[in-house]
Amino acid sequence: MSQRSMTPLGPLNRVPRVTPDFWLIKLMAVTMGETAADYLAINMGLGLTATSLIMTAVLIVALVLQFAQKRYVPWAYWLAVVLISVVGTLVTDNLVDNFGVPLETNTIAFAVLLALTFAVWYAMEKTLSIHCIYTTRREAFYWVAILLTFALGTSAGDLVAEKFEFGYLITAILFAAVIGAITAAYYLLKLNGILAFWLAYILTRPMGASIGDLLSQPREYGGLGFGTIVTSLIFLGIIIATVVYMTSSYEPEISVPRGNSTNA
Repeated sequence: MSQRSMTPLGPLNRVPRVTPDFWLIKLMAVTMGETAADYLAINMGLGLTATSLIMTAVLIVALVLQFAQKRYVPWAYWLAVVLISVVGTLVTDNLVDNFGVPLETNTIAFAVLLALTFAVWYAMEKTLSIHCIYTTRREAFYWVAILLTFALGTSAGDLVAEKFEFGYLITAILFAAVIGAITAAYYLLKLNGILAFWLAYILTRPMGASIGDLLSQPREYGGLGFGTIVTSLIFLGIIIATVVYMTSSYEPEISVPRGNSTNA
């Protein structure tokens, strides 16, 4: 392991600590991912196929930069998260709009793929803890899981809001309530930290996507009519401000090279 990825105490973790600003920027990123994907594909007239190819190429470049850091660097990490949010949205949109795959099928398929990813990850590494992402293989599992959580969250959010006709506001409230229940279970009932983290991470996607649609969609479609440009710029501004704060206050987290960590 390279010198810059090590300290006298151990390897550096490559992903951030779970803090309030982590959840804030995660929610902003997933919300922007929804509106930015719609803006590029619809408002700019690129279409789903061209937008998907372009954004996938940009994401690959961002992930190469992220993997090259060998540690957590706020701008590189959150750039990758924002782009994965956009690509995750486009994956689901392509399956539904271009290939006619029902939202129910997408939701089940992505849930199964995510479960299999976690199963293989655990079988090979004996932990799913985000405090132990200090090797390239673990980081690869981490980013595959992140992409699948975004695709799954997009499918689940659209399924509840549009197919089940709950609307964007009610859908956002429903998923927020479930996240609140998971948080309470973690603090009050001692729910496993890793399980609580990944459940909350998955569910912030449909909640954020519903908020994005609520703000950006026209009033006749159940939104507030702010449009994708204004909505995306608002959340991009919050993301940039939060990343600047994270960078100024960042202290490296030392990973414990131990395979059986159980806390998230």
